[in-house]
Amino acid sequence: METAYQNEKNHNRWLVVAGSLLMQLSLGAIYTWSLFNRPLVEAHGWTPGDTVFTFSITLACFSVAVIFAGRIQDKIGPKKVAIAGGLLTGLGVALASFATNVYFLYLTYGVIAGIGIGAAYVTPLATCVKWFPEKRGLITGLILAALGVGGMVFKPIILIFITKFGVSQSFLYLGCIYGVLIVAGAMFLAVPPQGYRPPGWTPPVSQGGAAPAGSRRFSTGQAMRTPQFYMLVAWMFFGSAAALMIISVAANIGMTMIGLSLAAAGNAVVTIALFNACGRLGWGWISDRFGRKPSILANFIMLSLAMFYMALIPMTYAGFLVATCVVGFCFGGLAAMLPTLTAEWFGLANVGNNYGAVFIFYGIAALTAPRLSIAIGFESAFLVAGIACTIGAVIAIFAKAPGVEKKADSLGTEGLKPKVSGAS
Repeated sequence: METAYQNEKNHNRWLVVAGSLLMQLSLGAIYTWSLFNRPLVEAHGWTPGDTVFTFSITLACFSVAVIFAGRIQDKIGPKKVAIAGGLLTGLGVALASFATNVYFLYLTYGVIAGIGIGAAYVTPLATCVKWFPEKRGLITGLILAALGVGGMVFKPIILIFITKFGVSQSFLYLGCIYGVLIVAGAMFLAVPPQGYRPPGWTPPVSQGGAAPAGSRRFSTGQAMRTPQFYMLVAWMFFGSAAALMIISVAANIGMTMIGLSLAAAGNAVVTIALFNACGRLGWGWISDRFGRKPSILANFIMLSLAMFYMALIPMTYAGFLVATCVVGFCFGGLAAMLPTLTAEWFGLANVGNNYGAVFIFYGIAALTAPRLSIAIGFESAFLVAGIACTIGAVIAIFAKAPGVEKKADSLGTEGLKPKVSGAS
């Protein structure tokens, strides 16, 4: 594992946060893909379906890369993985400028950049929770809020580039910008010293003598033999599917279901991005204050109500914007709470690896949910999503941390071992 700063107890942990924020701002540009759809169609004559599928490939490769990046990070440290991710992201986007057929666009922006984004995305999350054990929810929310803000920051820049240079040349310039910013942020990433505790903080002990949150040491294989892992998977898939079927076609929903103009319906894209960022920060604070389980429950109740409203009740423009705000807010909350809950349930030692295994279902949701909304119609798709989110809320009612058992090591100290069937 990377040893930089491990013996430097005075390393400022807020520098790690600063680097993470810079990285996430750049990575947030992934959600601006809709800005490229029409210019690409006009420039190359591709169909809208061809160009939109690039976004699905990017998200799918993104989620797969998180798994492998998490494993590699646990072995060699976050900085090297993040730098590699930044270089791949910049390279993939820049090479997209040379695309003359859609398959080269899939390879560059979809596969290469998607892998880079996934590698860079997972490193700040896993690193910051180790530096801030007393504020895991809030810090995770802060880091992920930057992802939502990033889309808003880069939106005007992208539009200016497209107008002035054309869509192909814009990819070249944006790739250089993304790569430089991500690598610059990665230089601040460092793992804390072994056994690090913030001054004045003592790990809490749950009632009944249970293990302190985050002190467990589940491998991914051990985690996958617990029901809690599949609770996280269900929350990831149901929540992401519901949100992405709105986010991917938000403007189309407004135009089709309400009869809005493109300009008016496009305001939903802005509100989703804004409330997505607010949700990533706000739900982190809420879950720190009121607990993870009540927060997950409230999140899925709100998300299911929004989906049922959009499916069953004729919407006004105001109602449409409010519903999309709720969806964005709840989606951001899941992005903040699920990695935190993964760390607390299965431990910090393998958090990158374990969360990567959960995050793959984000990619599956990205590939299936938008297509479902087109195949069966918006109202039917929203109804299915509302039912799925209701199931997610029911799961939250019965959720609890996995059990652990204490086992003395060779030095006579006690380590917290997973209580899993067949675990060694």
